[in-house]
Amino acid sequence: MALKQVIVVRTDLKLGKGKLCGQVAHAAVSAAEKSKWRKEWLFESQMKAVLKCTSLEELLGIYEKAKRAGMPSELINDAGRTQIPAGTTTCVGIGPAPEEDIDKITGHLKLL
Repeated sequence: MALKQVIVVRTDLKLGKGKLCGQVAHAAVSAAEKSKWRKEWLFESQMKAVLKCTSLEELLGIYEKAKRAGMPSELINDAGRTQIPAGTTTCVGIGPAPEEDIDKITGHLKLL
């Protein structure tokens, strides 16, 4: 079974590169901590992809689908200390989980 992790980022926020990388890192670590496949994934490929969506509504829809499917997932809300207001939802981390299960939820999205 191939495992992977996906982080979906909102492009409508137009985050700077450093801020974006920080948000992706938060999502990756937070979602991985919830995964029952974490140890196996850590010792294998640690496959991951960063994908994009265009709005908060789209991001929340993806998050809800992941939760309904039982995927380990974490929604990231910014602390508001730099570029965006506190509480702004920036991205979601999904997995690690079986690749085919994640692809059912995020397979239509494009790479960032």
